Amino acid sequence: MAEHNLSYILNHLGEDRHNYQYAVSPPVFQSSNFTFENIAHMRRALQNEMNTPFYTRGCNPTVAILRKKIAALEKAEDALIFSSGSAAIAAAVMSQVKAGDHIVCVQKPYSWTNKLLNNLLARFGVQSAMIDGTNPAHYENAIQPNTKVLFLESPNSLTFELQDIEAVVKIARKHGLTTIIDNSYATPIYQTPIEMGVDIVTHSASKYLGGHSDIVAGVLCSNQQITAQIFESEFMTLGGIISPHDAWLMIRGLRTLPIRLQRVSETAEQVVAFLESQPWVEKMYYPFLPSHPQYELAKQQMRGCGGLFSVQVKAQSIEQIELFCNRLRYFILACSWGGHESLAFPMCVLYTSENYQGVKNQLPWNLIRFYIGLEDAPTLLADLQQAAAGVFTE
Repeated sequence: MAEHNLSYILNHLGEDRHNYQYAVSPPVFQSSNFTFENIAHMRRALQNEMNTPFYTRGCNPTVAILRKKIAALEKAEDALIFSSGSAAIAAAVMSQVKAGDHIVCVQKPYSWTNKLLNNLLARFGVQSAMIDGTNPAHYENAIQPNTKVLFLESPNSLTFELQDIEAVVKIARKHGLTTIIDNSYATPIYQTPIEMGVDIVTHSASKYLGGHSDIVAGVLCSNQQITAQIFESEFMTLGGIISPHDAWLMIRGLRTLPIRLQRVSETAEQVVAFLESQPWVEKMYYPFLPSHPQYELAKQQMRGCGGLFSVQVKAQSIEQIELFCNRLRYFILACSWGGHESLAFPMCVLYTSENYQGVKNQLPWNLIRFYIGLEDAPTLLADLQQAAAGVFTE
């Protein structure tokens, strides 16, 4: 994949336009089934269902174009596209473990990764250790004779702790273990873990890769052997596939991925600098901020930082945080990120949810996660100022 530059991947790779009436945009193959001229043709297709349209659960031509682009972006040999990020993560992890095995995972991963490891897989005899991944030695110290997977999420998507990816890979190889990373925060534009030796890379493609807040999808990237094994087992058996139309929307979203990331990164830097100077801000969480404890590591293994960051505010009560958030006009209240719109997601929302009681032990009640979209920086700065006035400031 090294011979393909970014522009070629996003605009041309996989798009055999001579097969589609020379359409500039690839068609949506909105078909569940594919037909064959004869039995021999049908038999050959079934023998290579991963790469030949037979039934859309296995291979769909629109999805196949997307697979090629995603694999090339991540410097991987192949990719699979799922109906959600949690489906991709679940397939990746489940493909590497069986009853009696053990997983070492970074603390505070994506909430559904946490539930997969500590709730669902625990029912089937797979145990997990959750460790502080900021020190690679914590991974090695947690390894047991039955450990099979080291799971990374660098940075995570709430408080943005990083792992030294190359150091963790070295530990995994020493013990013959599989490494899996959730790379949703950085995207392959800003971080390519496979080049650092990671075995399997996953994403919530609902975020930056889709980029327009109109699809839910996930991706998994690896070498051909691992990808084929997952296709034959977890992918086809569980059937968590993306629709052809959503795959087409994601192809469309990829066209502008570098431009969108550049825009949100530049605006986020201005907003972060403003917030760090405000007296009502207690602490900033942003890997490319020099005050971040892992700033040097972030600059070493990431090419950029995107638009997601968190802020601890000097609030006296949850009600004060709610008032501030309710006064925001351009930052809308929502849980996801990576689209065109700027968002605010206060952790106090989770404090009253029975499904997220564990969050109280890991996340400060006065933490607000912000995502910077495509709005102008002065608009967002003015919005923060007016919302804070009379709430955190006199």
